[in-house]
Formats: sequence, structure tokens, C-alpha cells
Amino acid sequence: MSIFDQHEQYFYVGGYSSAEEPGIHLCALNLGSGRLRLVDCTSGIENPSFLIVSEWSDELRLFAAMECEEGKVAAYNIERSDGRLTLLRSESTGGASPCHVSLSPSRHLLVANYSSGHVNSFELDEQGRLAGKAATVQHVGSGFRQDRQESAHAHHVLPSKDGRYAFVSDLGLDQIIIYRLEDGKLVTHREVVLPPGAGPRHFIIHPSDAIAYGINELNNTITVYAYNPTHGILEILQHVSTLPENFAEESYAADIHISPDGKYLYASNRGHDSIVRFKLDESDGGLSAPEWTSTGGRWPRNFAVTYDFVIVANQFSNNIKVLRRDPVTGSLSLTDSELEVKEPSCVAIVPHESQVSGV
Repeated sequence: MSIFDQHEQYFYVGGYSSAEEPGIHLCALNLGSGRLRLVDCTSGIENPSFLIVSEWSDELRLFAAMECEEGKVAAYNIERSDGRLTLLRSESTGGASPCHVSLSPSRHLLVANYSSGHVNSFELDEQGRLAGKAATVQHVGSGFRQDRQESAHAHHVLPSKDGRYAFVSDLGLDQIIIYRLEDGKLVTHREVVLPPGAGPRHFIIHPSDAIAYGINELNNTITVYAYNPTHGILEILQHVSTLPENFAEESYAADIHISPDGKYLYASNRGHDSIVRFKLDESDGGLSAPEWTSTGGRWPRNFAVTYDFVIVANQFSNNIKVLRRDPVTGSLSLTDSELEVKEPSCVAIVPHESQVSGV
């Protein structure tokens, strides 16, 4: 019997740890009470700062970025009976500080290497194991802020829904660089230039496939884009602050997600230590009616949104917190549910059994 068909939402937490310490944590959220529990821990991996979970035939796989000077990525099998991880294979990225991974529809693993400015595409075999690089591209240049933009810093890579394009947020260059994905190869398509010092960090595409959003770390804004999926074109429509007008202290925007119903957008602020909720305009995707909710910890680096909850990784306070979500208004409220985890930096949701059976 699978543990994933119970009345709990399972998720993995990655963070910063030595290979000797627990680095990946399997956790469970009770969908009624909102209580958290720790299920299992996996060691043997250094700084697994970003994780994704994906269906693979009738199985589940977890892919992890090891954010180290000599960067690596790893592929794990997820055992359905208890959620335990078995390492399938790890490979060097040939870059430094890989901080984001994603899976293309053609089943290539895409990797953004922050410190070296590299982007990789990895082949995967029929079992979901890493099978060598399909492509590596190097970003070159610098940005407006010499303290943070002294060189290229690829921070996030997202494939389009149809797998034709990949969008790379380069914090160092103030650009979204768009590639064509051709048999796993990354072919330069075009660039979108953001305001100097913006520092693009993460990028998401609305389920409608007509609007996209990017969060900018250094100037604490969200950029709204019109998106043409056929031609892989982004057009800037709006820049909106992630912070309240009266907040003047240091803060850095981090993560960004859209609610499952596509009606609300959420973003995290490290320093202000909040999640901001925006209502999405049904006609053009514009952002309005911001509401801020405390994350109950310090430095909310990453979070995940479900219909009823938001699960937050507060890196500097070493805790996972739960915010209850009103599905109608999108509003959040902090609960007292909490788990202690060392320097958590990523929350990766495990699909429910009904979502993966028969895939």
C-alpha cells in the first residue's frame, strides 16, 4: 500500500547541510488539521538546496541540485510504500552553485548554475537516471550592481508547457534569456531586458499559457509579461513592488507561485519575512489588491501552494511553517504548525496517488 493515498500531503524539504547530515526531509501535512510531521530523512548529499518531484511512468522520481563550488545534480527513486529515497545516479554540472532544476516535456533535466552562470541540459534514461549532458551554455556579462551583478548568475530555468522553449532568469545580467529546446540542445532564441539592478530570480507561466510572471530579487518587484507560446515571445506589461510602501528596511524577493485555480499569485520576501498575495486580473493578468502575511520565521526562501495551505521554508530560523489559505479570497493566515529543519531552502510537493496512477 502506498503512503501517498492517505489524507496527508507529502512533501520533501531540501536545504543546506553536509553530506553526513540529514539533507532531504520527507514531511507530511494533515489536510484536515494542518499539522506537520517528519516522516524520514536522507543523508549522503551536500547542500540539496533545490528539489523537484516528477512522475516517471508508474513511479516517482526526485531530482536535486547540490549547491556547491563543484556543482552536481542527483536523481533518486521514491519508494511508494514509505517515501524513502534511493540514489540512482549523480553527475557533475561542470559549473558552480547549481540552484535550480526543472524537467522538460522531452524529459531532459535543465539546471541553472548560479555562481558560474552556466545552464545545463541532461539526458535521462528510461529509468529516470542521469545519462550525460545534452548541452551546456555559458552566460557572459555583468549588470548594474557590482556587489551582486559582477558576472552572469543563472538562477532559474523553466521549460514551456509544450517543451519548445526554456526561460532562464539571469540575476547578474538583468535578463530573461529564452532558448529553443531542440532535442535537448539549448539554442539562443531571444532576450528580454529588465530595468538595471532588477535581478530576475524566478519565472512562472500562468496555466492559461498567455501570461507569465518573474520575480526580481534585487529591486523587490514582480514583472508581468504577455506571453506568446507559439513564437516564444515575452512583452513586459507591468512592474509591481512585493513590499508595502512604508517598508524601508533591507529585503530581497525570493519565490513566486500561482494558486491551483489560477486566480491568485503569491511571492515571498526575505527580510520583510512575508508572503504577499495578489489578485490576478482575469483579462490581462495584472496584479492588484496585495495582502501581506507573516511567515512565522526568518528568510522565507521557498514555498509551495495547495488549495488550502501554503508551506513555507524559513531558511534563517530553521523551520517549516504552515499558512492556511482561503480558496475563495486567496487570503492567508499563519498557523502554529511547525517543523524544525536545518536551513530549509526548498519545498517539493509529492503528487497525490490519484494524480499519478495510470500515468
